Amino acid sequence: MKILHTADWHLGKTLLNYSLIDDQDFILKEFLKVVDDVKPDAIIIAGDVYDRADPSTEAVNLFDEIIFKLTEKKFPVLCIAGNHDSQDRLNFGSRLFANKKFFITAKKDDEPEPIALEDEFGEVYFSLIPYFDPAEFKSDERLTFNAANKFYIGEARKKIPAGKRSVAIAHVFVEGGEESDSERKFVGTAGKVNAEIFSGYDYVALGHLHKRQQAGNNIFYSGSPLKYSAKESSHKKGITLVELDGNGFVRAENILLKPQRDLIEVSGTLAKFLNQPPNDAYAYITLTDEEFVYDAAQKLREVFPYLMEAKNKSKPKDFIKEPAGKIREGASLPEQFNDFFEAMANRPLTEDERAAMAEIFKETES
Repeated sequence: MKILHTADWHLGKTLLNYSLIDDQDFILKEFLKVVDDVKPDAIIIAGDVYDRADPSTEAVNLFDEIIFKLTEKKFPVLCIAGNHDSQDRLNFGSRLFANKKFFITAKKDDEPEPIALEDEFGEVYFSLIPYFDPAEFKSDERLTFNAANKFYIGEARKKIPAGKRSVAIAHVFVEGGEESDSERKFVGTAGKVNAEIFSGYDYVALGHLHKRQQAGNNIFYSGSPLKYSAKESSHKKGITLVELDGNGFVRAENILLKPQRDLIEVSGTLAKFLNQPPNDAYAYITLTDEEFVYDAAQKLREVFPYLMEAKNKSKPKDFIKEPAGKIREGASLPEQFNDFFEAMANRPLTEDERAAMAEIFKETES
C-alpha cells in the first residue's frame, strides 16, 4: 500500500501583514501533481488544516477545492483535527463525505472505529485520533495528555482485528521531537506523549511539529508543506510517501515540494545585499556592518520587497552616555552639538553644516 502523509497546512496563515493564501494555493497544487504521479492508495492529513478555529472564507474555499479534486479522482482521504482546528467546523458533513471516501474525525469518540482500506495483501486499518483536551474524559482525577492519549489509543486498538496491519493518525508532540517557533505551544511537558503509546501500529502518521522528522522506528512527522517562521528556513519541506507490504512498514520517503516563494534567514553587510538582484523570498536579515545601519528595513526593501525582519548585529551608539562624556566644560551650544554629531556619525560637521547649524542656533536665541 502506498500512502501520502501530509499535515499542518495552516490554511489562512499570515506572516506579519502578508497573507499566505496564494502561497498555500500554489503548494497544494504542487501536492496534487505528486498525487497524480504517485497514485496513492490513501492520503493522510494529520491535523491543523486551518491556522485558526474560525478560518477565513479564502481558507475554507481552498480546502474545499483541494478535497473536491482528490475525491473526484477517487483517492481515499483520511483527515483529523489538530489543535488549531475547530472540532465542530471541521466535523461538519463528515458522515456525508464518507460516501466519497473522505473520512474526517474531528472529535474523539467513545468507541473509536477504524477505517479499513484494502490493497493486494488485504485490509489495512486506520485509527483516526484527533487532537483533544484530556479534560474531555470523565475521570476522578485529571488525566495527563499522555495518559489520555494512551487510553484513547488503547480503545482504538481494541477495534482492530488481531494480525491485521494498522496505521495511526494523530496530532501530538512526541517527547524528543524538534519543535519550531510557529507551532502553538503547550505549557511545559503537559502536552507531550511517549512514543510507546503507539506500540502495535505498523506506521504512525503525525502532525503538529513543522519539521519532517522521525520520532520512532515507524513514527514520522511529515512536517508542514511551507516554511512558517525564520527557524524553519533550513527545513526541507514536502510530503511523506509511505509504503507498506504484506508484513507492514517498509519505508518512508520525503518528496520535496518547491514553493512559489521561499523563506530565508541570511546575514551580511548592507552593501552586499544592495549589490544583489531583487529577491522575492520572505526574508529575515541580520546586517553585520560594523556601524549600526539606521532605516535598515527601508533600505533592504529595495532588494527584498517581502522583508519580514531586519536586524543589526552591531549596537547603536548610546544617545546619552557617550556624547555626554564628550561635552567640554564651558562649551557653547553649537560646540556641544558638534561633539554630539561627531560621536553619532563618526565624523565632524562640514563647514557648510557648521554654517547651517549656526544660523539655526542664532534663530533659537533671538
